[in-house]
Amino acid sequence: MAKEVMLTKEGKEELEKRLEYLKVEKSAEITERIKTAREFGDLSENAEYDAAKNEQAMVAGEIFEIEEKLKYAVIIDDAAAKKGMVSLGSKVDFEDADTGESFTYEIVGTTEADVEQGRISNESPIGNALLQHKAGDKVRIVVPSGILNVIVKKVY
Repeated sequence: MAKEVMLTKEGKEELEKRLEYLKVEKSAEITERIKTAREFGDLSENAEYDAAKNEQAMVAGEIFEIEEKLKYAVIIDDAAAKKGMVSLGSKVDFEDADTGESFTYEIVGTTEADVEQGRISNESPIGNALLQHKAGDKVRIVVPSGILNVIVKKVY
């Protein structure tokens, strides 16, 4: 049995848009490049043809990957999240108890995780440790660099 893919509603929509782009626009573009490259003649020494065929294979792989994610997607239900309790889909403000540094992250499934966008996976050490906690809780988190002691400030 395949593993469920946890997605926000927005994350699912983004994957669907990407899939549509790859299937319609990108595939047509690559097909045209292959057609043009074939017109150059001998395919055994045709770098343009080889590059287009390689890109076609990569796009086919990405299409398959996205289709599999969507097939096993479970949409995170914001309404079902316990009020004030960290769960999938929650945004969390917390502070490093040792340094006083503040952080805000949204807890999402691994597919949507992007630290630069403020989204961490529920399977990451920090994301997993914060689950089921509420404002005021002190949480001890084991991270690759050691121990991180945080205080949950706000859950929304």
